[in-house]
Amino acid sequence: MASRTYWKGNLKLSLVTAKVSLTPARTSGNRIRFHILNRETGNRVESRYMDRETHRPVPEKNQVRGYPKPDSDDDFVLLEDHELDAVALESRRTINIEQFVPSNSIAWIWYDRPHFLKPEDELSHEAYGVILQAMARKKVVGIARLVLHGHEHAVLLEPQGKGIVLWTLRYGNTVREPVAQIDRDTKTERKALSALERVILEKTRSWQPSMVKDPLQAKIKKLLSDNTKKMPPKKAARKVPSAKQGNVINITEALRQSLRADKKR
Repeated sequence: MASRTYWKGNLKLSLVTAKVSLTPARTSGNRIRFHILNRETGNRVESRYMDRETHRPVPEKNQVRGYPKPDSDDDFVLLEDHELDAVALESRRTINIEQFVPSNSIAWIWYDRPHFLKPEDELSHEAYGVILQAMARKKVVGIARLVLHGHEHAVLLEPQGKGIVLWTLRYGNTVREPVAQIDRDTKTERKALSALERVILEKTRSWQPSMVKDPLQAKIKKLLSDNTKKMPPKKAARKVPSAKQGNVINITEALRQSLRADKKR
């Protein structure tokens, strides 16, 4: 499946700027997706925003973001799209690398979603390559900010081979403190430890993507195939003449009978 580019802008480090594009490193396009249907009619069901009090659909032009006021669940502060866009214009189209940290100094729990960052044209290859090599030689990763899907994210830029991987980072208030863990300095029974080490050694293999395949997807595909074979062929709908066609036929026949009667007379 072809990769989908959903962001284009500039990568900037000091006076060096390159036009770049961003593509998700992961995809869910290969997963089986179901539609919700009306069991009685077989038609697909659609979802709409409804007014909670009037129970009437709300058109898109009347939909607005609101944040509840303090000590109130029914009174909201309204924010328009252009107001939200105005507070993050700089990071909407430019990834400005502001600071660096040593490679592998950020714990895995802060990493959110990976993306491939690549130069967009021939002129940007040189600038992109200089930024990539400079970070790789100094063994650092870059920290910047970027607006994606209407939200500003802290992002990490990591050199990987001949390219840069951009990771969105989790916000500080979303990462919890680690739970209590065992003390690794506690004495462990040597026989049990040696036995487990042998088991680990026997089960150690080189990494292969097939190790993390989703077995449920294969089972669902087989289930769909089996159910498709069991389904009777769909009968073609009978064409029923409309009332208008019936009237035309009846009137024509009536005219013919009238003409025959006139000839006889």
